[in-house]
Amino acid sequence: MEEKKEISLEIKPEIAKGTYSNLAIITHSHSEFIIDFATMLPGLPKPDIGNRIIMTPEHAKRLLNALMDNVTKYESQFGLIQIGGQPQQGGTFNLGDLPQFGGGGAKS
Repeated sequence: MEEKKEISLEIKPEIAKGTYSNLAIITHSHSEFIIDFATMLPGLPKPDIGNRIIMTPEHAKRLLNALMDNVTKYESQFGLIQIGGQPQQGGTFNLGDLPQFGGGGAKS
């Protein structure tokens, strides 16, 4: 049987307050996944990217699995999360594909 390893974490106060994001832009190359967390607010011409996380494909898949597990637990406790107003196809896009960011698109 595999032993569970405990990790002791410390969070700095400036990090603990968090950053609000209502948009995640995900791109990838052969060796990295890049997730830009942004905030789109009414009246602003383009999203403000507040954080960029770069991780290996293995860690990106671990994050995916952890998010799926947590969403499942959340929904079993609080009910189905409804996603309104957004088309459900794909769910991601390249920032470079948007006209305000160059329009041509940087393919990953």
